[in-house]
Amino acid sequence: MLDHAEDHLSLATMQTLLLESDDIQEFLQDFTDLLARQLSLGGPDRWCAVSLLRDRKAATAASSSPQALALDELQNSFTDGPCMSAIRADTVIRAGDLRSDGRWPEYAAAAQEQGVRAVLGLPFRLDDEAKAGLNVYSATPHDFDPSTVESIVLHVDQASSALRLAVRQALHSDTARDLRAAMKSRTVIDLAVGILMGRNRCGQEEAVEILKRASNHRNVKLRDLAAELVASVSTAPSTTSFET
Repeated sequence: MLDHAEDHLSLATMQTLLLESDDIQEFLQDFTDLLARQLSLGGPDRWCAVSLLRDRKAATAASSSPQALALDELQNSFTDGPCMSAIRADTVIRAGDLRSDGRWPEYAAAAQEQGVRAVLGLPFRLDDEAKAGLNVYSATPHDFDPSTVESIVLHVDQASSALRLAVRQALHSDTARDLRAAMKSRTVIDLAVGILMGRNRCGQEEAVEILKRASNHRNVKLRDLAAELVASVSTAPSTTSFET
């Protein structure tokens, strides 16, 4: 958690949060904590939570307090609500007073029992592969005036920019790991094929078929069997051209 003298969620703050977070989960947690504190300064308490939408189901990714977590899980237990509507429609959804707002009657009744009167749902601007939204809850009806909504929208847009960068970095990292693993597997298999060619005085295609038949007969993965064969003739680990 960052110790800021002033909880101002500027773009620079978002970038610092991202750099100092070990993963996206920690970034979202720091974001909701800071935003809830800022929104509650000099006014009514407001609680923040971030929901992720996967396979049409929402799950809480971060919350500013146990109360925020409970409120968000309550909303996620329904098929629809302010946050789900905000994510699906990709727009800001404001419920000024749940007592008179008729859009989600079942959810509204349950939320009022928990002391919630106003809810603000905002979508994060992410890539197509990920969908998320911010929920801001308040016990005060008509709590979110236009200037407050505008300020929160700006914070979410700034957080979205940082999140898009984090998601792309994670995807690139996963791709690089997959490529290294594939190259390493290919190297071991090629070495094993070469060994079989020398032992059996055969061509490459025949050596590959020998290795495949042995893999199927022993019910062992091709790479594992190849690694076993290479290890039987050399104690040195196999390396690829990109390893140093």
